[in-house]
Amino acid sequence: MRLEVPVQSWEYQLLNWAHEPLQSATPIDSVHTASPMLEAAYRYCDDVTRFHSRTFYMASGLLPAHKRRAVRALYAFCRVTDNLVDETPAGMDAQASLQNWQRCVALPHPPPHEPVALAWADTQARFQIPAGYATQLIQGVARDLTQKRYRTFADLAEYSYGVASTVGLMAMHIVGFQGDEAVPYAVKLGVALQMTNILRDVRDDWQAGRLYLPQDELADFHLTEADIDSQRNDARWQRFMRFQIERNRRLYAESAIGIGMLNRDGRFAIAAAAHLYRAILDEIEQRDGDIFPGRVSVSTWGKVRRLPSIWWQAYRSPLHINTEQVVENPS
Repeated sequence: MRLEVPVQSWEYQLLNWAHEPLQSATPIDSVHTASPMLEAAYRYCDDVTRFHSRTFYMASGLLPAHKRRAVRALYAFCRVTDNLVDETPAGMDAQASLQNWQRCVALPHPPPHEPVALAWADTQARFQIPAGYATQLIQGVARDLTQKRYRTFADLAEYSYGVASTVGLMAMHIVGFQGDEAVPYAVKLGVALQMTNILRDVRDDWQAGRLYLPQDELADFHLTEADIDSQRNDARWQRFMRFQIERNRRLYAESAIGIGMLNRDGRFAIAAAAHLYRAILDEIEQRDGDIFPGRVSVSTWGKVRRLPSIWWQAYRSPLHINTEQVVENPS
């Protein structure tokens, strides 16, 4: 018997966006490029992944070889897209750079001097990934150029869909899935992963001029931007972070059902990515929510020791979900 979780009001718009590329998808032709050049492009993507994300590199290493290199091409595509916003030199037009990149990755046969675009085009063709998801991701990342604050969690969830849920939906096509019923869980997991990033990176984002925490929830806990600027880890901030962590954990728990809808050879990798990111919440909790001194991370041993438990949870059926209530927002 399939377990189901309720759909929250903020999810409906996200689900509409998630289904649009599926409904308009057209077959993608194979990339006609010399094999050594294509292999070099995939190796480049592997290097990009290993350099930028040890967690993703470890989790993707649990996939079969052909899926492993595909998800690392996906990661590299996402990384290049993100860097065009975060690392464009002063005086250059980041929006124009994003538009040029979008045109490049939309080409059926990208130029050889663009190894990430080349590997990504081949991955899209091999796994028939709807091109609309890549477009949505680029548009989501572009929001960082104009929007620095988010009024509500629903607003933040829409942003998270663009920069993270789209990644999960593309990865789902690489891993393989049972049917469209898996889509809501991929969307929810993407929001969960992005919210973990947001909680971990408050300090770095603030220094970059951005604040992704819901403005109304900060006010509910009697917090202001001045409190964040002063890096004040007082009782108000700790209560606020406990609320955020509990909601984030619930998102992970509810999305876990979707892992059982993936092809068996990919469940362990996706479950590992989810659990290892979720472990960051444990680290934040152990600090009493104090993310200001330095970047929160899980040690290599902390990741490795969790893998046996993750493997067991990934393959038991049905997957367990925690239905405990989220901490209530104070009036």
